[in-house]
Amino acid sequence: MQLPAMRLSRFMIATALVFGAMTPAFADETLPADGLPGGATTWQKKTGRMAFTHHSANMTFEKRLDFKLGEALFQRLWVTAPTRTKAADGLGPLFNSRACNGCHIRNGRGHPVDANDPSAGATSMLLRLSIPPQNDTDRELLATGRVSTLPDPVYGGQFQDFSIPSVPAEGKVTVRYDTQAIELADGSMVELRHPTYGIADLAYGPLHDDVMISPRIAPPMIGLGLLEAIPDKILLANADPQDRDGNGISGRVNRVWDIAKDEVAIGRFGWKAGMPSLDQQNQNAFQFDIGLSTPLYPNAYSDCTEAQSLCRGAPNGNDPEFDNLEAHDQITDLVLYYARNIAPPMRPNASDPDVMAGREIFNSIGCASCHTPSYQLPERADMPEQSGQMIWPYSDLLLHDMGDGLADHRPEAEASGTEWRTPPLWGLGRAQEIDPRAAYLHDGRARSILEAVLWHGGEAKPARDAVTFLPSSDRSKLLAFLKSL
Repeated sequence: MQLPAMRLSRFMIATALVFGAMTPAFADETLPADGLPGGATTWQKKTGRMAFTHHSANMTFEKRLDFKLGEALFQRLWVTAPTRTKAADGLGPLFNSRACNGCHIRNGRGHPVDANDPSAGATSMLLRLSIPPQNDTDRELLATGRVSTLPDPVYGGQFQDFSIPSVPAEGKVTVRYDTQAIELADGSMVELRHPTYGIADLAYGPLHDDVMISPRIAPPMIGLGLLEAIPDKILLANADPQDRDGNGISGRVNRVWDIAKDEVAIGRFGWKAGMPSLDQQNQNAFQFDIGLSTPLYPNAYSDCTEAQSLCRGAPNGNDPEFDNLEAHDQITDLVLYYARNIAPPMRPNASDPDVMAGREIFNSIGCASCHTPSYQLPERADMPEQSGQMIWPYSDLLLHDMGDGLADHRPEAEASGTEWRTPPLWGLGRAQEIDPRAAYLHDGRARSILEAVLWHGGEAKPARDAVTFLPSSDRSKLLAFLKSL
C-alpha cells in the first residue's frame, strides 16, 4: 500500500536521520572560543559549499524532523493558482522568486543582476521602492511608526520583475558600473565599482517623480535565531546615538512596527534593521518576494497596487482549508523553526597565527567598535537551541552612518538614507565557496572582502583609512582573519 505523500516524506527524512546523516562531529578541542561562532549550535563538519545548510548541532533528534520539513518548505517551488495541488499554489501575481532558496542560494548571500545580461532578471536581489511623504497625512502615518516607508503609488514597495502568465511583470532591473582605482599606501591598486541601478520596460507607466530606489542582495541565513535571542537591553546598552564616549561611533537602534505585537519594537533584521522579528522577516519575504498571503500579510494580491488591475484581479490560492491563506501558520511556523536553526559553521583555522594576528589588527584599528565580536545569550526555555550560548557574530545590529559612498538616500523607519545595520560577519569567508557569484555589501557592488572594506565611510572612515595604510603583510593578516570567519 502506498503511503500518503506527507507520510512518505516524513518516513524518508526519519530514515536519513536514523542512519546518522545529520550527526555532527566534535570540533578540535584546541580551537579558541570564537572557533565555534554559534556556541553549541555550531556545525562542526567540513562541508564545503553546503556549509550553510545544517541544523543547530545541539538540536534534539526529535526536532530534526521539523527542521527538515521547514527546509522542504523553504525550497518549495510555488505555482500559479488555481491548481489541483492547493497546498503549493498562489504564486504571485507579481514576484521576485518562486522559492525562498531561489534568492538565498544554499542559504548564502546573493549577487547583483548581471550587467551584461539584464534579461536574466535579478534572481537573488531586489529593488525596494518608496516616495517621500506628500502631505500631512503621510507625515502623520510615518510618525506613528505603523509604516516604515510609503510605496510608489503604481509599483508599490518592491519592484517585481517576474509574474504569472496572465499579468505583465513590472519591468527589468538594469545596472551599469563606473570604476574607481584606489591606491593603498604600499602602492597596491584596488578597483572599486560604483553601481547605478535603473528600471527598463516599465509595464504600468512611469514611476513617481520622487521615487527612491534601494537595491538589496539576499543576506546569508546562518545564525538568525542566535541574533534574535540577543536581548533588546543589550542592543540598547551598546547604542550611543549621541557619541557620548567621543569615539566617533554613534550606533543606534531602528524602531519599527511589530505586526504580531501591534506596537513599535526594536528592529534587528534586514539591511536597515527594518524587521523586529525573524517571523515577520520571513512572512514579509513570502508576501513581497514570492507573492503569498500569510497570517501577518493576508493580501492575496501581495504588492499589487490599485493601478495594477490585472494583478489585483488574478486568481489566488487563498482557501478556507488553509485559513484562507496561501502560506498558513503551519507553513510559516516550520519555516521559522528552520530559519532560526541554520547553524553557523566552525572556523577550523581560527587558531592559525596569521588569523589570530589579523584579529588583533581588526580590534586595534577600530573595526570591533561596530562589529561587536561576541554575546552571552540568556537562558530561554522557548528557544532551547539558542539558550545560554556564547556566540561570535561580529555585529552590534545597530544603525551606523556609512557615508555618501554607500548611501541609498532612502529612509526606512528611523534609519536615514546613509545608515545601515552592521551586518554579522560570521560565514564571510565562505561566501564564494557557497556560491561563486556571491558579492558583498547591501547591493553586491564589492567583489571581494577588501573592496567591501574600502567602501566603508562615515563612522567607519577612520578604520577604512587605517586599512589603506597597513603594510601589505598586516593587511594580509587582517584579510586572513576576515576570511576565516
